[in-house]
Amino acid sequence: MTDAAPRVLTQRDFDRFAALSRDDNPIHCDPAFARGTHFGATVAHGMFLFSLLCAHTWRQLRAPALPVGQTLMFPSPAFVGDAVRIALGPAAVPVGLAGYGTTVSSAVDEEVSEAGRATAVGASLWLPDAAPQRIAALPPEAEAAPEGAGDAALYRLRPGQQASAVRAFSLADLEEYIDLTGDANPYHADPAFARAHGFAGQVVPLPLLAGMFSDLLGTQLPGRGTGWMKQSLRLASAARLDEPLTARVRIVRLRAGKDLVNLASMVTGADGRVVVHGESLVLVRNLEDKGEGMGQDNDESRAA
Repeated sequence: MTDAAPRVLTQRDFDRFAALSRDDNPIHCDPAFARGTHFGATVAHGMFLFSLLCAHTWRQLRAPALPVGQTLMFPSPAFVGDAVRIALGPAAVPVGLAGYGTTVSSAVDEEVSEAGRATAVGASLWLPDAAPQRIAALPPEAEAAPEGAGDAALYRLRPGQQASAVRAFSLADLEEYIDLTGDANPYHADPAFARAHGFAGQVVPLPLLAGMFSDLLGTQLPGRGTGWMKQSLRLASAARLDEPLTARVRIVRLRAGKDLVNLASMVTGADGRVVVHGESLVLVRNLEDKGEGMGQDNDESRAA
């Protein structure tokens, strides 16, 4: 299942998603900085591509469903002017869930075939007829890989460093998300629909929640210039509009020879419950700040 009409990316798209997610990492927003990196130009946020994937998927579903899990790898960047297409394929999933192999491909010309270069590949899990109790009853995710010894330092980075941020998503944020991405899934676009399924109101979209990781990774830890290589996400409970949410990322492994950093990631709700958890793999080759001795015991936090 592939989108009939591709989405042609613009710098305005990148800037709008940066404002929405608060991730103004210069690889997305500063053409002069990006030209000096191995990318050579500004690139799309990984979670912006994920939001386009969610927008495509819910339009293909025969019945309403909520995304509850996603793995994404980013083998190549998506640039301004690229025509993005989404393709879904079959995937084996637990009973009661819908699952798809997912591919986001880009090409510099809308007229090219669907076989453009892959910019995001992975697999998604969707919960049909979602309700709070059904999310709570989801089968457990496979255990995370054990934290490796890795290296003791990479630039200014050290294992165990953490960063966090607090924010609450407003109705205006949700409306901007829907307008920018086209993801009008009724669970977050239709308050009456969401309440009829047992939620307190509109559900905060998973790409917006994951955008909190994008903010932290791209602006705090590791910092500006970070490139996303891989992300896994799993929804544990729904988040409501105007609820204070806390996102945290923690370095679990450094691979200095490859400029790679593994981090554990989590969003919690106002009552301390886990909302989203996952793992991140990022490339720090282009960090603005590589200074030694910076933030060695980092535990930064930022409130909305």
